[in-house]
Amino acid sequence: MNIYDVSERAGVSIATVSRVLNGNPNVSEKTRNRVLEIMDELGYTPNVFARGLGLNTMKTVGIMCSDSSDPYLANAIYYLERELRSHGYDSILCCTGTSLENKRQYFELLLSKRVDAMILAGSKFIEMKEEDNSYIIEAAKDLPVMLVNGFLDAPGIYSTICDDYTATYDAATRLIRSGHRDILYLYTSQSYSGINKMNGYKNALRACGLSTRDEYIFHCNKNVHEAKDLMESIAESGLHFDAIMSSDDSLAVGALKYAHAHQIRVPEELAIIGYNNSIYSDCTDPEISSIDTKVESLCITTVNSLMKVFDGSSVPGKTTIAADFIQKQTTNF
Repeated sequence: MNIYDVSERAGVSIATVSRVLNGNPNVSEKTRNRVLEIMDELGYTPNVFARGLGLNTMKTVGIMCSDSSDPYLANAIYYLERELRSHGYDSILCCTGTSLENKRQYFELLLSKRVDAMILAGSKFIEMKEEDNSYIIEAAKDLPVMLVNGFLDAPGIYSTICDDYTATYDAATRLIRSGHRDILYLYTSQSYSGINKMNGYKNALRACGLSTRDEYIFHCNKNVHEAKDLMESIAESGLHFDAIMSSDDSLAVGALKYAHAHQIRVPEELAIIGYNNSIYSDCTDPEISSIDTKVESLCITTVNSLMKVFDGSSVPGKTTIAADFIQKQTTNF
């Protein structure tokens, strides 16, 4: 028997069972008694909580990310775990993929472990439909939920975000002022972060008197080879372009591979800008100019904010960190 069996038999959510186990007062007496009766009927003993019996804390934080193979998220996980350890906290990591159902299931699994807080790394946990975020908002009534580069405005939720909008706005403005007019934009997702990046690109064009053209904006999976194939397709269509901006370094690498294959001089004939300043941007020749999103600072700030929440200190719902443009060899501003 496990907490899922209790939840199903009692007809309540995992979060409600967790509240009963935690002694949270925000549960009606009727519901509390129902859950306790079901636990007794099933002979359920919350063994996973044994380490924390008699304490108000498990000294454990749940971390969720969509894909730990992604360099950005892998770095985020490393920095988060490092900072949590420095404060005496363990962590439990779940890699969820992008499906909403999986995100909810892993979220409830971590709640069942009686973690002291949840950290959601990456902006893909915030859904476009408000009702799809209800499970996060509901859980935040009982424990702190920290978002790394995602934003959700609700009590108990604390966001640390990179200023993606200004980063892409400034980078696009640099390209335009250096003479580029036909700038492709390659993006990987329409997450909170992804939308801000794209809006920065579009508004920079408008501010410089250029029109935003949908035919210059392309979606691509976060894959070097798919990005190269996409560039081949774009070129074959006859679309003229003199610069490429991307929402991730992997797409910029694909664009550079396309340029090499066609002996296009970079940056003289084609400027390329990546995003995240990851190891990808340093492993090419020429090295790729990229936007540094300060992932280490984001994670340090997130954990420090969480410790303040634990201490009862006031913490803003949103903390913004500025990005840096790292000039390398694929631009010549």
